[in-house]
Amino acid sequence: MAEDEEHPELRAIEMATDRRPAIRTIAMPADTNANGDIFGGWLMSQMDMAAGNLAARIARGRVATVAVDAMTFHRPVKVGDEVTVYAELVKIGRTSIRMNVQAFRRERQSEHRDQVTGAVFTFVAIDDEGRPRPVGAED
Repeated sequence: MAEDEEHPELRAIEMATDRRPAIRTIAMPADTNANGDIFGGWLMSQMDMAAGNLAARIARGRVATVAVDAMTFHRPVKVGDEVTVYAELVKIGRTSIRMNVQAFRRERQSEHRDQVTGAVFTFVAIDDEGRPRPVGAED
């Protein structure tokens, strides 16, 4: 059996330490706030999905978001912008995983990208009853 097949969490860790997009999507009109800009909560949910997906692969099972540290919105995202989210592994604890998550916007007619926000997300590996479990342990 190949090492990737025997230890799939190692492949997930490799992916989480590479600088590759975890999610890429288009901001749509349904995602706007009262000012016509993309709602910050929508952007935060994209970041949570991106990092949570990688964290779940590393944990080899369910994870729950338990903290988001110091999120600051630097500039707005507009309808039609391409939003790219990067998630990079910061640390693996006994039951927790910390990910540095950054979101960028690109206007559809341009190749120029701007970082719009970033934060550190902390996830805890959980079992079927929602209790913390060691990272990498099977559910």
